[in-house]
Amino acid sequence: MFDLKIRGAQVYDGSGAPAHSLTVAVRSGRVVAIGEAADAESAAHTIDAGGLALMPGIVDNHTHYDAQVTWDAFCHPSPALGVTTAVIGNCGFTIAPCRPADRDRVMRNLTQVEGMSLEVLRAGIDWSFESIAQYLDLLERRRSAINLAAFVGHSSVRTWVMGEAATERTASEAEIAAMRTLVDEGLAAGAIGFATSTSPAHNGEGGRPMPSRLACADELHHLTMALRDAGRGVFMLTKGGHTRIDFLEQLAADSGRPVIVAALLHNATNPDVVFDDLDAIEAARGRGRSMWGAVSCCPLTNDFTLASPYPVEGLQSWRPALSLRGPELMAKLSETAFRDAVRAELKQPATFRLFNGEWDKVEVVEVAHARNAACEQQSIAALARQRGRDPLDVMLDLAIDEQLRTVFSAVLLNSDEAAVARVLQHPASLVSLSDAGAHLTFFNDAGFGLHLLGHWSRELGVLSLPAAVRRLTSDSAAALGLSDRGRIAPGLPADLLLFDPATVGRGPKRRVFDLPGGSPRLDTAALGVHGVWVNGAQVANAQGLCADAPRAGQLLRGGCGAAAASV
Repeated sequence: MFDLKIRGAQVYDGSGAPAHSLTVAVRSGRVVAIGEAADAESAAHTIDAGGLALMPGIVDNHTHYDAQVTWDAFCHPSPALGVTTAVIGNCGFTIAPCRPADRDRVMRNLTQVEGMSLEVLRAGIDWSFESIAQYLDLLERRRSAINLAAFVGHSSVRTWVMGEAATERTASEAEIAAMRTLVDEGLAAGAIGFATSTSPAHNGEGGRPMPSRLACADELHHLTMALRDAGRGVFMLTKGGHTRIDFLEQLAADSGRPVIVAALLHNATNPDVVFDDLDAIEAARGRGRSMWGAVSCCPLTNDFTLASPYPVEGLQSWRPALSLRGPELMAKLSETAFRDAVRAELKQPATFRLFNGEWDKVEVVEVAHARNAACEQQSIAALARQRGRDPLDVMLDLAIDEQLRTVFSAVLLNSDEAAVARVLQHPASLVSLSDAGAHLTFFNDAGFGLHLLGHWSRELGVLSLPAAVRRLTSDSAAALGLSDRGRIAPGLPADLLLFDPATVGRGPKRRVFDLPGGSPRLDTAALGVHGVWVNGAQVANAQGLCADAPRAGQLLRGGCGAAAASV
């Protein structure tokens, strides 16, 4: 007898092939039969899925659940949004390895670069580990609702070796050798690769660059060669404008390993850059390199206050304000010289930055004082026109008047849908960049997969449904070396998403208060999802996460999980 049969669904197997109405049977956590063979035997539980579609669970290749998963084994909200496998440690922003003496430094950096509350991190993180191996063992021991795969994170490795100097200088040969030992150990323990960032938008506490940004080319090369010597693993890098694709191609050639380049987002004020990068990656692929450009199917929208203004923290002119708080910060924001420097920088073209002076795309979401209520739901550009003033002055003066409690929302990148359509159709693009688990009060793109299926496939027809499914499943699995995920086939784990193609999508954002200590985060509901199974166990239904959702996920060490029956 089968454990589960899903009968009559239009089955999209993840290969990109057209769907067929089939029955899929599951036993001991794996798909064991499809079609006539599945119909020939009874099951303990049968679902009549006529009119619905069945696909492999979404493989979210760019998340930051590293901290959250230690207190939230259900990785809210991803399972309810169709995600069955999440990759953590992206950009190199991990919490392992970490000595007790460095914990506060690591958490303070995460509050800035990943928009996390220090109070939440202090209350939530389970620090019963120091090494990468111990951290992976903790994840495997605690179990989670979804499968997890982890990168070795460059910034944590650098902090372990160099301490405070990791954010101040390049490394010595001896320090690079010590880092290499840690990367080797992480790969041996089951990490799926090595991740780093050179992005100028990635700053830690007080505006200090995240440690990986101080790495020289020799350091990146030496650490990436750990993948060559291990004979497996992926190099993932979030690039700054100074990091050239030809340098990354050389790393791919020298290591013989895949390279994923993030975050390739369309910038309306510098519209050709993302296509130049994708074309360069595609040319490298033509020369035999395994390279992907990580792109997003979502507009990059941030909710923020000027007490933690993530969209502008990458501006050089904003750096004098990054280490300030309270009255000192408001005094700096009031200075004419500071404002003039910001205005001047925004007028200059840039290869990549989050905010580019598009004031019509910055809106006042919530004010702190009733006297400013008329500002809500208006753009800064509109307010500036009404008042005959410069937009920067309008935003800063409003924030200062409200002691920096005003909530703004900015559409930063990926706002031109015609351009994003070209990005999604590019042969070198990898649909990615949900950032789930980070930026909890800024934005929530954990439902990126449902957005691709609903908005880009059904509503706009930019991708066929088989192609959209493939982009979310087998493409990601293949790029990351997750050899037994992303497809529906006999013998493979039963990671499944049952949905209604006519209604699938993501709902509007909402604020919930379920972080440690009752702190808030942004959430979004699934639309059109009828069921999510991880290794054959149902974790979500049409109402969201199941009340009795099991911790059915596996730690995918080295890219593969253990047999489902052993979980």
